[in-house]
Order: sequence, then structure tokens, then C-alpha cells
Amino acid sequence: MKVFYLSSHQIVSFRRMRKYLKTDWQEKLKDFPKCKDIYQLVILPMAKENWEVVEETLESLKNCVYPKDKMIIVLAQEESGGEAAEKIGELAQEHYGKCFHRFLVTVHPENLEGEVRGKGSNMAFAGKEIRKTIEKEKIPLKSIIVSAFDIDTKVFPQYFLCLTYHYLTAQNPERSSFQPIPLYHNNIWQSPALTRVVAASNSFWQMMQQEKPEQLVTYSSHSMPAAVFFGVGYPSNVVSDDSRIFWKSFLKFDGDYQVVPLYYPVSMDVVVGKSFGRTILNQYKQQKRWAWGCIEIPYIIFGFLKNKKIPLGRKIFHSLVLLDGFWSWACASLLIFFLGWLPLLLGGEEFNISLLSYNLPRLTGFILTFSMIGMITGALINICFIPPRPKKMSWLKNLSMILQWFLLPFTLIIFGAFPALDAQIRLILGKHLEFWNTPKPRKNYSR
Repeated sequence: MKVFYLSSHQIVSFRRMRKYLKTDWQEKLKDFPKCKDIYQLVILPMAKENWEVVEETLESLKNCVYPKDKMIIVLAQEESGGEAAEKIGELAQEHYGKCFHRFLVTVHPENLEGEVRGKGSNMAFAGKEIRKTIEKEKIPLKSIIVSAFDIDTKVFPQYFLCLTYHYLTAQNPERSSFQPIPLYHNNIWQSPALTRVVAASNSFWQMMQQEKPEQLVTYSSHSMPAAVFFGVGYPSNVVSDDSRIFWKSFLKFDGDYQVVPLYYPVSMDVVVGKSFGRTILNQYKQQKRWAWGCIEIPYIIFGFLKNKKIPLGRKIFHSLVLLDGFWSWACASLLIFFLGWLPLLLGGEEFNISLLSYNLPRLTGFILTFSMIGMITGALINICFIPPRPKKMSWLKNLSMILQWFLLPFTLIIFGAFPALDAQIRLILGKHLEFWNTPKPRKNYSR
């Protein structure tokens, strides 16, 4: 039943996303004169990425359909990036400094007291710097939408128009974040099948979550009102900053905070390393960092205990959803894989002659066969959305885009259950996990 439930959500979300990509959002905004006053503040934290990655992102912002005199771009660099990052900052200023209302390059100092190295602390520092400009120009915070983007995030042409429309039509825009659907298409043709499947699976999960807004939490690249960004304060002392900003806001506003699904995509990178072995290692590290979001469980539960204004029902609901999500992430695929044959090996003679021993392998086989519905649905949706194959690549690459889905059972365990268990065991043992920045190399192929 759960396979049908999730697959139906995925199909509905996919159809809506396809519809939204074809929608003329500029036309829809004509009924909202206030849209002309909305500024888009985009913060792009970077570590040691190369110029090609930064240029692609900035180029997508430059080419998007939104008044450039209403866009403020912040390239948030790390001091640890050294001369290479400084050179990229200079190139960015040279090529894009005059393309927007404001274009700033900030440099986040190393080892500031009370901070955890990573995207969150860089975002928080960049926010403090850009606020000086906002206050100097006397731009009202209610007229600014802040987008916290990973440096590899490329926007589709009408993203900010769609975002503005949802902001102006939201029931309570000042108490809402806005979540696009991440599609990992930037380098999909240059990535191996294993990591493509992991990336696509993540996109499909986010599609399903869009259909469940009561459970939706901010993830990776997302947007929020400036009043929330500056008022609540972007978290600078955690690794999982993208989800923490939601829960921090949820607690601050006594449960009166939600995430609005945009059903509109942004494009990001599939994990790729300098070698196949390095790619596998990088993918595992990235999944472990994401799975470290389990640290939100104690944060939320203790936050709920302290906050008496949030209704008890909502506390129980969100706690159970979070616990079930991280439990399923770590255990579900392992249970399905092992329960079919492990009891036969360890159950002894008495178990092996029982009716259960006869039916158990058939039952798990039926579950796996039934799960093929979800895999086939995902494969078809993925084929509909991948960008055209670069001309210099063999047509066999198209075939691999279909055959890759037979790797799904392995990726669910190797890049799903194992890193999730790794992160959760670390949390139980009180061990710390530092922020790890996913490398983003580039290979150039002409189309």
C-alpha cells in the first residue's frame, strides 16, 4: 500500500511540476501590483569550487526572467578558499557586478567563536554583511525574499516569478518558507550510474514530499522571507543548517510556520569525483552528512518540551514523522533484504520445517516485486526530464539511463541504510560530525 501511496504522490507532483514549467508566471503576476516591489536576495555560499561551477550558477541568475534591478546577489566565500577563491570573486565582480541591483562578494573568516564550519555559518555571516546594504538603502524586509542556494544551484527561467507568486498568494507569507524540487541535471551525463540513481531517488523523494506539505521541511536550496532570515537568525553552529532553520522558525513562532511547496525545479550537481572510487566515497560522505539530520530529533523533542504554546497534537505528529523517517532511512531496505533468508539460516531445524519458513521467501519476493512499481514509475519520470545527451557522447549512454535502475536495490543499502546507520550510531555514541563539502569537478562536453 505504501508503494502505491508514494508512487501516486510522485506522479501527481511530477504532473504539476511539468504544468508549472509551462505556466506563464509573468502573466499570472499581473493581478498582483505588489510584485513590482519584491526584491530577490540570493546568497550563494561557496568553499573551494572552481570558476566553471560559479559561472554556470551566476549565468542562470543573469538569464532568468525577473527584473535584474530587483535582484541582489551575494557570493559568500570562505577565507579558507585562499587565493583561488579570491580570484573567482574578482572574476565574478568583473563579469556580473553590473548585471544586478547589487552584487556583493563576502569572505567568511575562519574559526569564529561559536561557529561550526560549513554552509550555515557562511550564510549567517553573509547575511550580516548584506543587511548593512539593505538598511542603507532602506529596503523594507517585507519586500525581500531570501534564497539560500548551494553554489551549484541553477534556476530554471521562471523560478523567481513562480516564487514571488507563491509568496504573494500564501496564506501567511511571513510565516512560510518555500521549497523547490531539486533535479540533479547539471552534470548528469558525466556521472556514473550509481550516483545518478542516488540523485534521482532523492529528487523523487522530494517530489513526494511536495504532496505532503504538513510534513515538508526545508532542504538544500530553498527560500524564505527576509524577516525570518534576519529575525530568527540562520543557524551557524550546526551541520544540518537547511532543516534547522525551519525547526528554529517553527519553535520561535510557536508552531505557526510551514513550508509551501513550489512544484518548480532547480538544477544541481550529481556527485562526481576524480575517479570512480573517489566518486563512491564522496557519495557516501554526502549521504552521511545528510543523514546527520537525525540530530534534529533531540533538538525538536527538547524544543517541544520547553514550548508550551505549540498544540500537543502537532508535537506528537512531527515527532513521529521525524522518528519514522530516520528509522525507515536506516532500516527499511535492510529489513526487506535480510528477512527473506536470514531466519532460514539462523532459525534452526524447527523453524525450517514450519509453514512460515516456506512462505517467508515468497512474501519478501512479493514485496520486492511489488516495489518494482515505484522503480518503474521513477525510471519513466526520470527519462522525461533528463537534458539532451551531449553530441560527443555515445548513444549507449541513453541505454545506461534505463538500465541504471536495476542498481536501485544496491544503492538503497550502500548509499541509504549504511550512511544513515553510520550517522545515527555516531549520534548515539556522542561523536561529532563535521561539515564536509562535496567536491564539484567539471568536465566540458560540447553539445
